[in-house]
Amino acid sequence: MPGKMPLPGMRLAAVLVTALTLTLSGCSMETTAPGSARGEAAADAKGEFGPVDCRKAKCIALTFDAGPGEDTPELLDILKEKKVHATFFLLGKHHVVKHPDVVQRIEDEGHEVANHTWTHKVLTDQKPDEIRAELEKTQLAIEKITGKKPRLMRPPQGRTDDTVSEISKDLGLSQVLWSATAKDYSTNDSALIKKRILDQASKDGVILLHDIYKGTVPAVPGIVDALQKDGYTFVTVPELMAPAEPQPGTIYRP
Repeated sequence: MPGKMPLPGMRLAAVLVTALTLTLSGCSMETTAPGSARGEAAADAKGEFGPVDCRKAKCIALTFDAGPGEDTPELLDILKEKKVHATFFLLGKHHVVKHPDVVQRIEDEGHEVANHTWTHKVLTDQKPDEIRAELEKTQLAIEKITGKKPRLMRPPQGRTDDTVSEISKDLGLSQVLWSATAKDYSTNDSALIKKRILDQASKDGVILLHDIYKGTVPAVPGIVDALQKDGYTFVTVPELMAPAEPQPGTIYRP
């Protein structure tokens, strides 16, 4: 009834619902699985395929956040040796600007160069002008190096909302979340990082790793070898959804 104080149990339930909403932070918003986008692609869709047609093959996307860093060149050496292409969600201020040669190498070697904001601010905590600046500064910094603006972005902590989606759409950016994470920010144990990813790997999945943490790059060869042995082909995120093309503003989540 209006004006009546809620019962303790009701208050607790409300708190739990609020906490859950904050934790998911936008994951309850409408999302599109890459596989679904692929299946719903129009007959004349022009998304480019990678090494295989993921409508028929067992594909998975390997993605790296928050670089480039000092270990990224070693990671690129590994990926080149394994003939694997990945998607790199790059940070602007202290990474893209600091390592322009690595950004160019990522582009030159056939990986997908993507946006992970300028300073890793949680976008849902920012005002619209600040959200735009976080994304646009990185867009321009990457374009200055590679000649191309990214078409994908990953919101820090996966936190997004309608405002972030609207600004992303205006900037030509699709949002990409993930299905497998090693939480490699919490451990330098490469064997544990590998195990966590292998335990969560799935067809049409998106793996989240960070090439700025010490245990991550050494874990990559084992991850790639094990998943390839299990029949997976590694593709970039756009290749995962081909022949569909990433749609600006859309939130993609396996």
